[in-house]
Order: sequence, then C-alpha cells, then structure tokens
Amino acid sequence: MLELIPITDGIGTEVRGVDVAGGISDRDFDRIYQAWIDTTVLLFRGQSMTPSQHIAFTERFGEIYTYTRSKFNHEDHPEILILSNVTRDGKPIGSAYSGRVWHTDGHYLTEPPVGSMLYAREVPPVGGDTWFGNMIAAYEALPERVKERIDDLKVIISRVQSRPYNYPDRPAPTAEERAEWVDVSQPLVRVHEVSGRKAVYAGGNVPWRIEGMPEEESAPLVTFLQEFSVQPRFTYRHKWRPGDIILWDNRSAMHRATYYDHVAHRRLMHRTTVTGRRPQTQAGTVS
Repeated sequence: MLELIPITDGIGTEVRGVDVAGGISDRDFDRIYQAWIDTTVLLFRGQSMTPSQHIAFTERFGEIYTYTRSKFNHEDHPEILILSNVTRDGKPIGSAYSGRVWHTDGHYLTEPPVGSMLYAREVPPVGGDTWFGNMIAAYEALPERVKERIDDLKVIISRVQSRPYNYPDRPAPTAEERAEWVDVSQPLVRVHEVSGRKAVYAGGNVPWRIEGMPEEESAPLVTFLQEFSVQPRFTYRHKWRPGDIILWDNRSAMHRATYYDHVAHRRLMHRTTVTGRRPQTQAGTVS
C-alpha cells in the first residue's frame, strides 16, 4: 500500500509501498507526483531498476534531457549520466565528483531542467551525502519587505566566472568554452509552473550580480538570500544507501554534494534529468 511520509517538517516526502520497476497505478502516481510538487524532494528506498526501467520511470515525470556531449553518458543508454569514481581500462566511467557547492541544476541555461533523478547503485560507507534545500519554504519565510524588494529582480548567471569558485582544481575555461558559455539572466524569485508558488532562485552557478544594481549592493543581497535559504529548517542531508532513488524539483530546490574518499571507496550513481512537462496521457488530475 502506498504511503507518503514527510522526511522533515520542511522538505521532502519518502514514498513507501511501491516498486518503481514493477509498475505504479495512475492513481498512486498522481499522489506521488503531487507530493513532489508540494515538497520538492521524493525519496524511494530499497529499489532495483535496470537502466531501461530507470528511463521509463523518469519519463512518467516528464521528457528526459540527454547530455549529448558528455563523455560520461551510459554507453547503451545515453539518457543516463554516470556519476562515479570507478574506472574501466584505466579510464573513469563517470564524473568522480560535482556540485559540492549549493546550486540549482542548469541554472546557466535559458530553459533549466525541471528535475533530476539520482539512483544509488554503489555508495561509500562514509561520506558522499547530498544536501537538499526547499526554496519555496525559504521564500515564504522571508520578511515581507525582502519579498517586495526581490520579487521583480533578475540575476546574471555567469558560468565562466563561476568555474574557479565551483571547481578550483579544474583548468580555466578555454576560448571555445568562453564563447559558448554566455551569461544568462534568471529571475531572482521563480514562480513554479505547476503550483504557482514562489521560490528563491538565487542558487546555481553563482549569480554574480543583479541586473541594474551596483555590485556593492547586489552581492550582499544575493549572499543574504543564499545563506537564509540553507538554514536547517529548510534543508535535509541524505545519507545514501544502495537502492535509494531521489527525485528533486529544480524549480524549487537547491542541492549540493559532500566529500567522500574516492581513493578508498567506490561510488556509482545513475542520473536522469527531466526537462519537459509531464506527459498529458499520464497527467491524471495533476497537469
């Protein structure tokens, strides 16, 4: 029997009583989908799914975005991005680490993905946890004067400027990358397309400045919003177990990875990314 259990008072729902590979009725899936919209993170424990089943389950939430240029796509299922320190024939099969600062996936894209699904296949005994933050709850807790100040503002996301901040051990962007990675303007407050609720949207590849505002004024404002949004009451730290699946809503969540000993321990995660609306044929009562 389907059970929907709050993970914390401020974020997330654990989904119990379902086998994601064995099929979920439309009625139950409607409830699961609504919990995702309402609480921004879904957790399924003790699951087992093949890459094909992973793709099929993801597609119930929306169209999949494929990282067409990634050398770490699954060799038989390019819809799946591999996050791992495992090597094969002396070469890494996936990205050993990423996202160790608070961020929103695809914040630097003009149309960021709506969600990401991460499936744990192998996890280290210590470390490699993932933090999640509810940005709708953070926005709703802001003082009214701050809401009024930020509701119509936009931030400039600079992928080039954020490289040394996000990945200090990686080389500077190449000339080709600089030409491709153009700055993108995003709303500082995002209105969720399904729920209509507002969320702080100041995470991501470092919103370096607010449009039309001097940097000495915009930097403290952005810093305040980011620090306010990751207070314990809005966040959850997930300690992974093999068979865990987490789906988070990029429209209303930030997340960040934590360190693990990638020399002593193996970690293998499969990720899919949702970029489009939920298929209308499966929408049920939720659109």
